[in-house]
Parts: sequence; structure tokens; C-alpha cells
Amino acid sequence: MAFEIFVNGTLMRGLQLHENLDGAEFLGEFKTAPLYRIYSIDDKHPGMFEVEQGGVSVKGEMYRMSDDIWARVEAGEPPNLYCGPVKLSDGRSVNGILFPQKIAENSHLDISEFGDWRTYMASKDD
Repeated sequence: MAFEIFVNGTLMRGLQLHENLDGAEFLGEFKTAPLYRIYSIDDKHPGMFEVEQGGVSVKGEMYRMSDDIWARVEAGEPPNLYCGPVKLSDGRSVNGILFPQKIAENSHLDISEFGDWRTYMASKDD
């Protein structure tokens, strides 16, 4: 059975965990509806969660994969990340990689102004 997911961090093309998606079909670049906050989790990966107000649109990528590839992806994810519903800017609700809001807000850096993990990481090189 095919599994589709929106990713917005280290699983994206060219980043650290992208090889975990080997064999998955790239469906394109997408943005979430402006309902999310995104945090840097120790500058290792982003953590995204939905909010009732003050949300931004987050850039990411969509993939379709087999259950076996999804199992590999899920097993390789950093702690506290989980699969949950994500609303895209086109109105669809899809699977996405999320992070607990409480953990993010209590001890990590809010990078929502960047709207994108790559943009945030590139800003650190300046």
C-alpha cells in the first residue's frame, strides 16, 4: 500500500536523512497552510506543530512510498518526531512529520520567521 507524507526537514532532497527515502517517489515541493510554527531542535532538525494563531506557512516536499520504505523512514527519525495530519496551502490534509509543541517551546529556538529549514540553516552561514 502506498503511503504519502509531507516532510520539512532533514528528509528533504540533499539533506542528512534523505537517503532514508531511497526508492520513494518525489511528488514535488509544497507549502503548508499558514497554521504552523517551526523550531530548530538543537540545529539538528526542525520541529513543526500546528497553532491556533500566529502560524506561518512552512515549505517542504511530498513523497509517496511503500510501507517498507515508510518503516525505514520512521525508524530513522530523531526522538519526539511523529506522523500526524498537516494542512497544505491547497486545502488538502496529508500525513506530515510533527514535533510536540510543549517540548519545542520549552527549550528550543523558534525559527518560524524563516518558514523553511533550509533558509534557516543558510542564515547561520552568514
